[in-house]
Amino acid sequence: MRLKLPLLRARYIPPARAPILRYGVAVLSITLALIPALMLADVVESRLVVFAVAIMVSAWYGGWKPGLVATSFALTVSAYFSLAGEHSPAEYRKAIIHLTLFVFVALLICSFNAALRSAQEGLRRSEINFRSLVTNAPYGICRCDSDGILLSANPALVSMLGYASPSELVDGNLANLYADTQQWFVVADSFRSSQRFNGLIADWVRKDGVPITVRLSGRTIRDEHNTIFFELFAEDVTEHRALEQQLRQAQKMEAVGRLAGGIAHDFNNLLMVISGYCEFLLERIGSDPTVRGPAQEIANAANRATALTRQLLAFSRKQMLTPKVLDLNAVVTENFKMLTRLIGEDIELVMVPGNELGSTKADPGQIEQVIMNLAVNARDAMPRGGKLTIETANVSLDESYARLHPPAEPGEYVMLAMSDTGIGMDSETQSRIFEPFFSTKGAKGTGLGLSMVYGIVKQSGGYIWAYSEPGKGTSFKVYLPRVNETGEPAVIQPAIAAKDVQQGRETVLLVEDEVTVLRLAREYLERQGYTVIDAGDPATAILISNAHSGPIHLLLTDVVMPGMTGRELANHLCPRRPEMRVLYMSGYTENAIGQNGTLDAGITLLQKPFTLLTLKAKVREVLDTPLPKEVSMSARLAIQSENGRPAGKLSPFRAQRFKLQLPLKYRPIGENDWRAGTTENISRSGLLFRAEEVIPANVQLEINLVLPAEIAGLSAAEVVCRGEVVRTVEAETPSMNPALAAKILQYHFQHGSHMAEA
Repeated sequence: MRLKLPLLRARYIPPARAPILRYGVAVLSITLALIPALMLADVVESRLVVFAVAIMVSAWYGGWKPGLVATSFALTVSAYFSLAGEHSPAEYRKAIIHLTLFVFVALLICSFNAALRSAQEGLRRSEINFRSLVTNAPYGICRCDSDGILLSANPALVSMLGYASPSELVDGNLANLYADTQQWFVVADSFRSSQRFNGLIADWVRKDGVPITVRLSGRTIRDEHNTIFFELFAEDVTEHRALEQQLRQAQKMEAVGRLAGGIAHDFNNLLMVISGYCEFLLERIGSDPTVRGPAQEIANAANRATALTRQLLAFSRKQMLTPKVLDLNAVVTENFKMLTRLIGEDIELVMVPGNELGSTKADPGQIEQVIMNLAVNARDAMPRGGKLTIETANVSLDESYARLHPPAEPGEYVMLAMSDTGIGMDSETQSRIFEPFFSTKGAKGTGLGLSMVYGIVKQSGGYIWAYSEPGKGTSFKVYLPRVNETGEPAVIQPAIAAKDVQQGRETVLLVEDEVTVLRLAREYLERQGYTVIDAGDPATAILISNAHSGPIHLLLTDVVMPGMTGRELANHLCPRRPEMRVLYMSGYTENAIGQNGTLDAGITLLQKPFTLLTLKAKVREVLDTPLPKEVSMSARLAIQSENGRPAGKLSPFRAQRFKLQLPLKYRPIGENDWRAGTTENISRSGLLFRAEEVIPANVQLEINLVLPAEIAGLSAAEVVCRGEVVRTVEAETPSMNPALAAKILQYHFQHGSHMAEA
């Protein structure tokens, strides 16, 4: 057993006292050497040996400087004893030689001890540095013997595994850290074959039983006695692993969503044909139950398939929403009685409303679907009864939460939580609950309830997570962005009830790339009295429109078509036919007529599959809706110009116009760069100006110009207008710019307090 004396280690001595002690040791050793030196005064060699030992002690402990001090002291004492008194010349020479040899030996001792001390100090510092690297390393490091018994562990590994000190880990077997012993055998085989390994993933268990995922690297080493040891380096990648799994899950859901959207689009066209021709059959076969019954079953099956496709569209986030500013407390309260009847009397329903709950913007009908579907899943998870808790609260998601729950973003949210005391789910089931057609309910489940919930929440700009353990229930938490503004909801076409409408007389341009749907709609509209011109693609529709000399009252077009969308087709045709209405139809729109599931303003949409009665009513409704006055007058002006008649005769029907050429700047709403233009004529409700390029109808612009006094009022004024393009006038010559007719929706004076709505 080695005895460590703290006083003999400079690192245990305060720095301020260390130099004094080193020189003190030198003086003390020489002083102690004086005792035998005085006793051996007549024996020069013995006296010098004693002093040499004292110098060695001084140099070993204090370094070469205290050694030189001891050498000087010893030389002085030895010279005194050797040269004092009467001596012969031979004795003097002998004494001088002894003293010279003594000085030489003393200097060698000081130099040797200084080098030895420097090496020891360097070794000590190197040991401290390497020990600091291991101790302060962010990765777990341990060493074990050939049997896997832990011999040492650094603080990072101790903290990673939830222990208080290394002593709790040391002498334990490395295999006991593994949740799966098969993983330990892989590591043991690598050690046994003396192969280095890197990046090996393993599942460990902390002291408190919490599993963690680590990335391991290891090697086999041998000491000077050829004893085998194993070194292991561990990095905690639990968080990184969870993020990877969530990213893969999000990518999988996105891929499945795209597939579901494409399937729903094609399937909607097929359902459109099935349900449409089924309506024809039901109209013609009369009341004979032997024939009408099977036809009605076909219609019912088509309706159920329609519901399934709508659920697929909800999951794939392709449906069109009507967002409104909502109070989640009010939505839950309104559906509370229905939920009570839905889940049954054996389940206790509890609502915990949040205080001063913020508002969120979402489709109220879709949020009700979210609540209903989560309630149904909770009911099915509690076959013997239980408790369902609905909670709302204001929450703030910070960056750390968002980092662990991608793709969530930090911000203010309104939370809707629904927690049950049911059977719960394991991790494998949780990873698939939002996939379409995945169900734990057997044959009675469609597997589309939670997938629809997922799509609705995502399309509303929110996030949803499930927390569950087998036997401990499940909690779904929905986070919807909190809003402060009170915006107007988007307009979406609701289902229209069947009703009697008048026969049609107008001309309809029908554009549909699905041939069966095209034939069905054409046949039905012709039976309603309309003149139908059909086209199988947008290019054909443009050629037909250009060749058709008569009016076209309605453009009925699919939205998603090869080569050109329905929106682009309408923007191309409407400037040339200003009085033509537009009605869109689609199974899903791919943001062609809206953004993020919200229809653009002024858009009318029929969601496929729709009934023929709905088509009949909606076509009539769109045709009977009057065009805005400015558009109507612009159309008359265009027609008169084409016929060569002066437009001045129509002045009594519109606001007074001033033929002024004023510079202006304009830009489409949402863009930053201004563009230059010049007015042709101006009224208080609209203006015609030369622009840099053609802009489609219905695009809204921000226009800035200085109005003269005859228009602005008492004096000239700079104004900012908000206008909407109603038609485009092509340039008469290549050197001229095209002209845009814009209806003024709103204007205000830039340097005044007056505000007016057009």
